[in-house]
Amino acid sequence: MVIFRYLSRQILQVMCAVTFILLIVGIISRFLQYLGQAVAGELSSDVLLLLMFYRLPDFLLVILPLAFFLGILLAYGRMYAENEMLILLGAGTSQLRLLYLTLGTSLIVLVITAFISLSLAPWGVRNTEQLKQNQEQLTEIDLIVAGQFQAFSGGERVTYTERIDNSPILGRQLQNVFVALSNQDQEAEQAPPRIVLAEVARPEVNPETGARFMRLENVLQYDGTPGTGNFNVAQFDVHSILLPEPTEFEEILEEETMVTAELFASNSPEHQAELQWRLSIVLLIPVITLIAIPMSKIDPRQGRYGKLIPAALIYAAYFLLLQFCRDLVAEESLSAAIGLWWVHVMFIAIGSVMFCFPNLAYHFSLGRRRLVS
Repeated sequence: MVIFRYLSRQILQVMCAVTFILLIVGIISRFLQYLGQAVAGELSSDVLLLLMFYRLPDFLLVILPLAFFLGILLAYGRMYAENEMLILLGAGTSQLRLLYLTLGTSLIVLVITAFISLSLAPWGVRNTEQLKQNQEQLTEIDLIVAGQFQAFSGGERVTYTERIDNSPILGRQLQNVFVALSNQDQEAEQAPPRIVLAEVARPEVNPETGARFMRLENVLQYDGTPGTGNFNVAQFDVHSILLPEPTEFEEILEEETMVTAELFASNSPEHQAELQWRLSIVLLIPVITLIAIPMSKIDPRQGRYGKLIPAALIYAAYFLLLQFCRDLVAEESLSAAIGLWWVHVMFIAIGSVMFCFPNLAYHFSLGRRRLVS
């Protein structure tokens, strides 16, 4: 029990550190993507943190198995490098017992991964989809903040409003509006800039075509190039500006939003592919444990990072093959009975060979080191 606690602590400490680093990198990358959409006026800034929260389970689903795999490699690699593992094995702990102890640790990660894969991640995807559908219904007027100049359509339109009123009858209204338009006439190569001033602006949708407009009231419109002195001024009681089509976010497949119990009850190839994918992420944990133990054995003179590259390649091949087979099952190019299961069987066989003949992995790394040197 003491050995189990010690090994578990070593693995989980490294795993948590790797998870934290990879999670921060993933969150920053995705946040910058959403932030760019918000700056472009395609996404409300109010939902940025909520979107990141809903996407967090997906990040963890990808990161946790990899972090656990690296946790075993780095923790046991350090113990081999500092001769701790040799003392442990010399004291009567066999490789098989080491496998059992490590599988006990993997059970903790497996339970967490199963909860995320089968329950939490689909919940996050469902809420993300709902949030994005709500965002697609918003017009430019819904995204405007009072007292700020905001660029839309790649900078072709800049809008400013002094105040925003929310009327229970008329809805959201902008007061004292400024709109600067460039390239408003795409057929004219040298169309002059247009400045529009209005007392009130509100959203309007054509019921027949679904086209969205900004309805302006008590309008002054100026057309001309600054510095030329050649301006055309027009006045309207009511004027409308055509708004662009709703922003299309990354597609979320229907099966990704479904509850796992619904996938079990369905025979659809797409649903079966998604079900096998969720289960495969869970099965990944014990299989990579079997592979990681022989891969962690290193020569103390070699350094603890000697097998990270070949181990990373094996893990990448495993993960990418699962993704590839999921797509094949969804497209009915591969039978659901075979599905993703053959990938697990193949890597269990690879791990078993490496475990039963640990010198294969050991000499592979040493040979590679000599080749490089």
